[in-house]
Amino acid sequence: QVQLVESGGGLVQAGESLRLSCAASGRTSGNYAMGWFRQAPGKEREFVAAISWSGTNTYYADSVKGRFTISRDNAKNTVYLQMNSLKPEDTAVYYCAARTPDSAHSYYTRYENGYWGQGTQVTVSS
Repeated sequence: QVQLVESGGGLVQAGESLRLSCAASGRTSGNYAMGWFRQAPGKEREFVAAISWSGTNTYYADSVKGRFTISRDNAKNTVYLQMNSLKPEDTAVYYCAARTPDSAHSYYTRYENGYWGQGTQVTVSS
């Protein structure tokens, strides 16, 4: 089992930045591809960003491309989501997810059979 704990959420104004962290514990000896998702009130959870275990490959939803950056520090078992130029429509609960990859360079947009954190709230005021 892998436990994921998100942190770094909060209330910011439009145009400001936040950095989310996702710390993994438990069975972290495995190599996991990681992703960030978000769920706004009344909406379905949606994919935000993904990163391969190696960190060499990343992928973003169109809605955040150019504003958000996903990165990881495998020595710290932590994945980050740097969010710049935040907009009110970015308001949501943000979740990180992990799954066993097919290769060190694979990334994924779906984590149904993976591990999930409890989420951290991000609120962007206009």
